[in-house]
Amino acid sequence: MLAEERFGQILNLLSKQRTATVQELCEALGTSESTIRRDLTELDRLGKLNKVHGGATLPDSRFQAEEPTMQAKETLAVPQKRAIAAAAAALIHAEDFVFIDAGSTTLELVRALEGEALQANYVTTGATFVTTSIACARRLSELGRKVYMVGGRLKLGTEAIVGAAAVSSLQQYNFTKAFMGANGVALEAGFTTPDPEEAAVKATVVHRARESWFLVDDAKFARICPAVIADLHSGAILTNRCPSPKYKQYTLVKETEL
Repeated sequence: MLAEERFGQILNLLSKQRTATVQELCEALGTSESTIRRDLTELDRLGKLNKVHGGATLPDSRFQAEEPTMQAKETLAVPQKRAIAAAAAALIHAEDFVFIDAGSTTLELVRALEGEALQANYVTTGATFVTTSIACARRLSELGRKVYMVGGRLKLGTEAIVGAAAVSSLQQYNFTKAFMGANGVALEAGFTTPDPEEAAVKATVVHRARESWFLVDDAKFARICPAVIADLHSGAILTNRCPSPKYKQYTLVKETEL
C-alpha cells in the first residue's frame, strides 16, 4: 500500500472516531507498528492530526454550532458517562454545597448518587444541591436530598434554566464543588457551548465555585462551540479518557480509563 493510501485511511478512521491508537491503526491497515508511527509523524508534521503517546487525535478544529436535545444526548456515550458520573459522585461529601449543571452526564451523576446511597458505600445525604436542571432537581428531590432550583427562563431543548435571572440568582451562592457540562473542550478555546445564555450561567457558577469539575466524555475533546464558558485553567476535567497529554499542561485531568 502506498503512503498516500495509508494517509487517507488513517484520516478516514480518525474522522469517524476522532482518536485512534497505534494498535487500532495497525489492525485496520494491516501494516506494521513502525510504519504507522512514521505515517503519524508525517501527518502530524503536515498538520493533519495530532500525534500523541500511543496514537493520534484530530486537531482542535471541529466547530459545532447546533445544540443537541437532552433526549439525543442521553443516547450518546452512555457507558463513558456512567463511569464519569460514578467518579464524580465519589467526590461529594456530606459537608458540600454542590452545584449540578444541566446535561446528560450530570443527570447520570445524580443517578450515581442514588446507586451509591443504596450500596451505602459513603454518605452524601448531608450535602446540599443547587441546580439549573429540571431533571436533576426532580431526581434529587425524589432521593430526599436538599435541593434548590435556580430561577430564570426554561430552555426546553436542554431542560435548563438560563437567562439574566438565573445569573443573578447564582451570584447569591458560594459552592464548594460545581459539576459542569460542556459541549466542547479545546486547548485554545477552553470549555464551550452553543448557547450564549447557557454559557453565561455556567461561567457564573465557575466563578462562584471553589472547585469546578467539567464532566466530559472523550468525544467532546477538540470540539469548539460558539459561546465560551471558561478557559482550561478555570476548571478540572473528569473524563473517561483524555486523548492528548497537552490538556494536562493546562489543568488537572482525571480519567476513569487507566
